[in-house]
Amino acid sequence: MDEHTVELTDKFVAIYQNLDKQDLSVLQDIYHYDIVFEDPAHRIEGWSQLSHYFTRLFDAVEYCRFDISDHICQGDTAYVQWIMTFKHSKLQSGNERLVHGCSRLKFADGKVIRHRDYFDMGEMIYEGIPVLGSIVRHLKARL
Repeated sequence: MDEHTVELTDKFVAIYQNLDKQDLSVLQDIYHYDIVFEDPAHRIEGWSQLSHYFTRLFDAVEYCRFDISDHICQGDTAYVQWIMTFKHSKLQSGNERLVHGCSRLKFADGKVIRHRDYFDMGEMIYEGIPVLGSIVRHLKARL
């Protein structure tokens, strides 16, 4: 196990577990200027684009919190398991939503240079939309 990767992962976890929409500047402490960030809906390249993405994302929600339950490090790579809890006025009548996910992080120069999130878009968005949500939940139950 690479102790440097463990330290960087611990820093990532601490920042995300205390992330506050009023001060997203702390993210610059963990992301490389050449960061490539991917999730099921986006691919973002470079710190300035990622910063803009996080600003838009957090402006759209009442709050967003990450509870990190586990992480594993190997070489220059870490996997982080999390639950994101958030409130968005246009999803599920503004009620709190939970999304279970995992992030794959690759480090270079002491920062995250690649960040790939894995989660169910249905759980995050589609199930929170009236009518469509009931259809998605019904389809998932039949699988």
